[in-house]
Amino acid sequence: MVTLSIIKADTGGWVGHSAVHGEQMEEARRRVVRARETGLLIDGYVGACGDDLALIMTHDCGVEDQRIHGFAWEVFEATTQVANRLGLYGAGQDLLKDAFSGNLRGMGPGYAELEMDERRSEPVLCFLADKTEPGAWNLPLYKMFADPFNTAGLVIDATMHAGFVFEVYDLYAEKYLEFSCPDEIYDLLMYIGAPARYVVHSVRSRATGAVAAATSTQRLSLIAGKYVGKDDPVMIVRCQSGFPAVGEAVEPFAQAFSVAGCMRGSHHAPLMPVGVEDAHPTRFDGPPRVVALGFQLHAGQLGLPRDLFADPSFDRARSTANEVMDYLRRHGPFEPHRLPLSELEYTTMHDSEARLAERWQPIPAPPEPRETVSASHTEGPGAERQG
Repeated sequence: MVTLSIIKADTGGWVGHSAVHGEQMEEARRRVVRARETGLLIDGYVGACGDDLALIMTHDCGVEDQRIHGFAWEVFEATTQVANRLGLYGAGQDLLKDAFSGNLRGMGPGYAELEMDERRSEPVLCFLADKTEPGAWNLPLYKMFADPFNTAGLVIDATMHAGFVFEVYDLYAEKYLEFSCPDEIYDLLMYIGAPARYVVHSVRSRATGAVAAATSTQRLSLIAGKYVGKDDPVMIVRCQSGFPAVGEAVEPFAQAFSVAGCMRGSHHAPLMPVGVEDAHPTRFDGPPRVVALGFQLHAGQLGLPRDLFADPSFDRARSTANEVMDYLRRHGPFEPHRLPLSELEYTTMHDSEARLAERWQPIPAPPEPRETVSASHTEGPGAERQG
């Protein structure tokens, strides 16, 4: 069994929230090399999307392993030190605890992990997003694993035809529920269509039981109790031979669908698929970006990544994203650009609610109706009536 882990964190932005500094990347790479040499990792790759540094690692330790999570925490502490030395913005902002304590759950960094029996040919896609929330994966995962208009293999591939099971987390109630599709597609959509609360955590094959996809589901605002930065989720998707083909797995991103995030995590904006070179949102902290790194996993080795969105066939999605961004920005602080109050993460709104609570007054009741004077009272004696 081999485990593929993506663990990411924002440990300081260059400039503002737009990118990871090269010295942070180099520090992380040095530590990944040492972890390979000591045998902790089989292989590792350091990536980034926006201001989030991502460690893509293979190992034989299983999911949520203390050694792997502890290693990632040490890397993020080291890159935070680099950020402090360089005066980068928000140094260590995703490290919500003072010290590592067993695993990264509830500590700030996001992670997606998937344990698998490696096939003879194992294509895997690692998606990294910036300036959005974990629910951003709901729509593309539905299209990959439940929509035959996106994924023809659901109709014509014998293994995929049996369908997939979606594991959905309720982030507010801290519960989960599994939906077996295609039987329960309508029930699934009822929940994952509300991505601020319900998030697809994993997908597995009904035919084989193998896990096909895994996502990060950490919500920083729920951990910290306030807005401390957007969640910037990551996702792993296995492809081919009983799973969606690579082309089917990236097809949902040909539509620049709307997600929550952007400036201060408090706006709707289109998700823009980009190559690694363009994964640096600056305009109003957007549009939110997603990159797709493809690896041909073999004997636990990642090999070189393929930058799958650095492809002109996604130019139209990028163009649409810019047009939609223009349209939404003209709304300023009004919905639908700004998130509804129930989802607004920026702390100013909560402060305003508390400060102004006593000034709200009941709406006055409508006045009592006036008495009407009957027509007979207005007609004098002998007056002629008009018929």
